[in-house]
Amino acid sequence: SFTSYRYQILYFQCLLALLPNYKHVCPFSQCAANMAEEAKKLAAYAAVDNHVQNNQVVGVGSGSTIVYAVDRLAERVRQEKLNIVCVPTSFQARQLILQHGLTLSDLDRHPELDVAIDGADEVDGDLTLIKGGGGCLTQEKIVAGCAKHFVVIADYRKDSKALGQQWKKGVPIEVIPMAYVPVSRMVAKRFGGEANLRMAVNKAGPVVTDNSNFILDWKFEHAQNWKEVNTAIKMIPGVVETGLFVGMAERAYFGMEDGSVQIRDPPVN
Repeated sequence: SFTSYRYQILYFQCLLALLPNYKHVCPFSQCAANMAEEAKKLAAYAAVDNHVQNNQVVGVGSGSTIVYAVDRLAERVRQEKLNIVCVPTSFQARQLILQHGLTLSDLDRHPELDVAIDGADEVDGDLTLIKGGGGCLTQEKIVAGCAKHFVVIADYRKDSKALGQQWKKGVPIEVIPMAYVPVSRMVAKRFGGEANLRMAVNKAGPVVTDNSNFILDWKFEHAQNWKEVNTAIKMIPGVVETGLFVGMAERAYFGMEDGSVQIRDPPVN
């Protein structure tokens, strides 16, 4: 297929980039980045094609992978004349919906969604997720919780047997600004590791969420019972939400290095 052929080209470019004195292809890191972008696109297209139908209300996630999902959603709406209403999880998602000319709504008008599609920073074997690398974890979890079906899209780099294997930046925790120090201390004391205030890049001071809150990134030291930890952290005064999505995703789509799409469902207990 054409997709497979493109992957073969990318693969050989990456191999050639490793050869000494070979100057005519992109650097290896750039080739790897290109392959990851292709993988994101494959996962996003597969999820939109398999889960979005006419006359649905769709939750639109945030992040780099969701850009491809909205591209495909807009393409299908145009080609198939679908009637789709979109509910965003962030300022970024709202802008994407508007830029593509899709119908924008909110949870006031559509409190029950047919499906929500979102990315993840890491997905383990149980389909437990770490989300919030982009700072939108609270809205993402609200929208996912309002959906009949919650589907995750990611590239092969986000796939882990256990949380923390691939994603090294920790679990995001959205907190009320005045509480960030006591929450940070309490999380570290009760669960180990350290919880650091996330600092902004192009702004002096901390990252501020769409909800005007701060984010702590909790770098845990070992595997946990994520359901219990998620509940316990949420009970700490000042915590708004955690980036742990436990028992929420019903399917994950991973775009792979070879151009295929791997589908994972939660294990049957």
